[in-house]
Amino acid sequence: MKHDQMSMDIDPPIKESHVTAENWRKALHKVVPAVVVLRTTACRAFDTESAGSSYATGFVVDKRRGIILTNRHVVKPGPVTAEAMFVNREEIPVYPIYRDPVHDFGFFRYDPAAIQFLSYEEIPLAPQAACVGLEIRVVGNDSGEKISILAGTLARLDRDAPHYKKDGYNDFNTFYMQAASGTRGGSSGSPVIDWQGRAVALNAGCNSSSASAFFLPLERVVRALNFLQKGKDSCQDNWEAVTIPRGTIQATFVHKGFEETRRLGLQSETEQLVRHASPLSETGMLVVDSVVPGGPAYNQLEPGDVLVCMNGEVVTQFLKMETLLDDSVGQNVKLEFERGGTSLTVQLVVEDLHSITPNYYLEVSGAVIHPLSYQQARSFRFHCGLVYVSEPGYMLYRARVPRHAIIKRLANEDISNLEDFINVLSKLSRGARVPLEYIHYKERHRTKSVLITMDRHEWYASPRIYSRDDSSGIWIGKPALRTNSQFISSGIIQLANGVAGTDISTSERVQENACADGVVTADVEDSASPGDTVAIDDHDTSADSSNASVAERVIEPALVRLEVYVPSSCMVDGVYAQHYSGTGVIIFHSEDMGLVAVDKNTVVISASDVMLSFAAFSIEIPGEVVFLHPVHNFAIISYDPSALGPAGHSVVRAAKLLPEPALRRGESVYLVGLSRSLQATSRKSVVTNPFSDLKISSADSPRYRATNMEVIKIDTDFGSSFSGVLTDEHGRVKALWASFATQVKYGSNSYEDQLVRGIPIHSISQVLNKLVSGGKGPSLLINGIKRPMPLVRALEVEFSCTLLSKARSFGLSNNWIQALVKKDPIRRQVLRVKGCLAGSKAENLLEQGDMVLAVNKKPVTCFNDLEDACHALDMHDDMDAKLELTIFRQGHEMVVRVGTDIRDGNGTTRVISWCGCFVQDPHPAVRALGFLPQEGHDVYVARWSSGSPVHRYGLYAHQWIVEVNGKPTPDLDAFVNVTKEIEDGEFVRVRTVDLNGKPRVLTLKQDLHYWPTWELRFDPETATWHRKTIKSLETGDSL
Repeated sequence: MKHDQMSMDIDPPIKESHVTAENWRKALHKVVPAVVVLRTTACRAFDTESAGSSYATGFVVDKRRGIILTNRHVVKPGPVTAEAMFVNREEIPVYPIYRDPVHDFGFFRYDPAAIQFLSYEEIPLAPQAACVGLEIRVVGNDSGEKISILAGTLARLDRDAPHYKKDGYNDFNTFYMQAASGTRGGSSGSPVIDWQGRAVALNAGCNSSSASAFFLPLERVVRALNFLQKGKDSCQDNWEAVTIPRGTIQATFVHKGFEETRRLGLQSETEQLVRHASPLSETGMLVVDSVVPGGPAYNQLEPGDVLVCMNGEVVTQFLKMETLLDDSVGQNVKLEFERGGTSLTVQLVVEDLHSITPNYYLEVSGAVIHPLSYQQARSFRFHCGLVYVSEPGYMLYRARVPRHAIIKRLANEDISNLEDFINVLSKLSRGARVPLEYIHYKERHRTKSVLITMDRHEWYASPRIYSRDDSSGIWIGKPALRTNSQFISSGIIQLANGVAGTDISTSERVQENACADGVVTADVEDSASPGDTVAIDDHDTSADSSNASVAERVIEPALVRLEVYVPSSCMVDGVYAQHYSGTGVIIFHSEDMGLVAVDKNTVVISASDVMLSFAAFSIEIPGEVVFLHPVHNFAIISYDPSALGPAGHSVVRAAKLLPEPALRRGESVYLVGLSRSLQATSRKSVVTNPFSDLKISSADSPRYRATNMEVIKIDTDFGSSFSGVLTDEHGRVKALWASFATQVKYGSNSYEDQLVRGIPIHSISQVLNKLVSGGKGPSLLINGIKRPMPLVRALEVEFSCTLLSKARSFGLSNNWIQALVKKDPIRRQVLRVKGCLAGSKAENLLEQGDMVLAVNKKPVTCFNDLEDACHALDMHDDMDAKLELTIFRQGHEMVVRVGTDIRDGNGTTRVISWCGCFVQDPHPAVRALGFLPQEGHDVYVARWSSGSPVHRYGLYAHQWIVEVNGKPTPDLDAFVNVTKEIEDGEFVRVRTVDLNGKPRVLTLKQDLHYWPTWELRFDPETATWHRKTIKSLETGDSL
């Protein structure tokens, strides 16, 4: 007998009472070696599945050809990498060769020669052996256990296909089996075996609340396997893509009992005809449940139609219906059915099911976009083939386009398929803003219109098309746009007025419109113009400001609303969100440069896209992060004043800053800010504490945390989400009312929160003076002009404030207490070392608990005293100048000379992606923990990507990579040099050290196909972020 036929043989039935424990032991002894644990990694979100890594089960159904059967949701509809581990822990790569478009089964292939140390046999498939009451065993990777054996009894063979979720995968047009075996996650794809070791069904899902498991019948599986076996035999050496005919009329049927069909209007004569032509066990008929718009059955069949015959044959079972459809692809089928008691007949064309199952996708700005699949079209009731957003990525996320959206128009052009979308995309330049219209299944009758912004910086690779190759099991990528397309060829062009663009500048357009009738306007098409300028309109605040205070009217023209977006490819420095918003204040405004001050809970990192909306003039323009204070909670953003146009430039102005005198307790101030609708809001308040010690605990993920700051408290404000400025009665700014990121913890749980406090304008004014007059740091291109940037000298030590009464208990002498009281009779405190930043010049000189009494023999009582001492060192050109600190340590007074650290305001300017993890230099929040590995500390894992190799093998964030394949990686350059030598598919040995100093060694397989190594770096010469491929399959070494 041929090998192919042996897998289908079914032994003569025997009585269940004869089955013994020994029979089961022998069956399981034969079955278990053929069951494998599958570790699958969905590299991209696609169709019904999200990107991620998971465990599942499969089993060998053809040993000679190397075929493993599992579920469709394990094989995945999109890009996937997978390994199979046998019971003896031999691990081999497996590649998808087929996933059914509808039913929950698929196949992987493997090289049988790769299994060298295990004796195993394939598991035969016996779908006919399934029957109610059959005792079964489910053998698989249940709940993460490598091999688990669960017992059960088949209770039903005609269960409806399980419904998992609205926007995910669901099987249909088939029966399922049911048993109370209580399987859990990881058991998907497990064989359901009888006592003879034959698979009678395929485990697919479960109902955890009722401990019920759902099994897929194997009839269609056997058919598909036969096609694969014949296809493999025809090509001998290599696997070639095998076509398995699958037909559809794009209609979903459900099986209803005869009682229900009668209520639907089934005639008694028809029922008798069906009963006569069907087995005695038949209990009902197939009824139309839904029809996909635009499909062959659309406007022909309706929900509630009762199917009687197909091509002249009575059809009451899914299996027979699907057999007829699969055998009639591209042909007509004749359907006879009843609708409300009326007999009808239609001829429908059977469509190729694979033709409406997407096998390619577009990746642009982190988004995954592909034709809408039959699966999702059925769930959402849309036409197949529409442009479907499987993953919004960054560009679409900025515009609030959600997952599962259907794109209908882009840049005022209709979009009916993915080719239309790519064609329009190729005409757009970087930085352009264009309208996009989409619909969503949750609000299907409402079309939403948004503005999307083409990435101005090279946050992501150029758009690419990936197509499925069933021969190799991978998805092959190629550029989606021609090299001469507008999107590829255009960079951020610096025009004469500094506005990014490719045609006339925004200011020129505004000037033309303003000359017409004195009203500056722009329609939606103009909003797509370069420079990201939208919604230009005069803003007359006289009508709604009649009741406003003088302070509000004076400061309103200087207020700005900021919308800040962080690309997922650059979420470094512990950033926990991609969107931030807040109010800033214009602190400088001239012909060639505008500067806005804002808190760092609004502008978190420099790798951001910033949009500015002005209170005095309705316009939205881009800004650039030019300075992030390394210590204080503020950032400075630049904008191009010419983008405002003459009308806007005339009404927008900088605030007047009043750093002296400092605010005092009981002094009246005005809190002024902007609502989300850009309406100025103010409230008179009283300062309750002008120098409150700010205490913010560390977050779970190290990120910027304001330290060594005295902040201002007032008696009334507008809540923790309202930011703005504190002014005097004349509208002069005394402080920035800033938002501070915090984290609230309840036991083991934590959630993000924020608080608002005032930052004295003095520190902002100091930086502004250096920035305008020219600092001592490297130059940065701002609006086409290179400007030397300021540097900040700081003592990288975190201090806390201790009351003098407590300091006395620690042994501090009365003389020092009197001296400190004389210096500052209000605060009555001493600064105490809480910790030094790792790698700082103070690290090995100051200890936790040291009290700092004086700097350069002058008593100090507050953080400002230390800052003033550091600023005094800037008067000299000695970059290594030191501070002479008088400290009190463990009962002894001593003098220590401590060096200061000089930092710029650039923040993190380099990030490298390797195998899906993002590495960077450790940012200050990490160093503030007080530990850096001795082996090397400049390769810090900031975050990781779902579906990547590091996700698959567990190389997560918040640790340092100190070795790769035994070679030290002390810094990013060394890391790049080492990883460049590693080829695709090679296993890599990585040594890491976590934040607690615990070392770990792990291995992972490099995947350059889906996860090339690349670098993002900020170029101050052009003020842009550039992406460069370090190593990929296509380019080899690019650096």
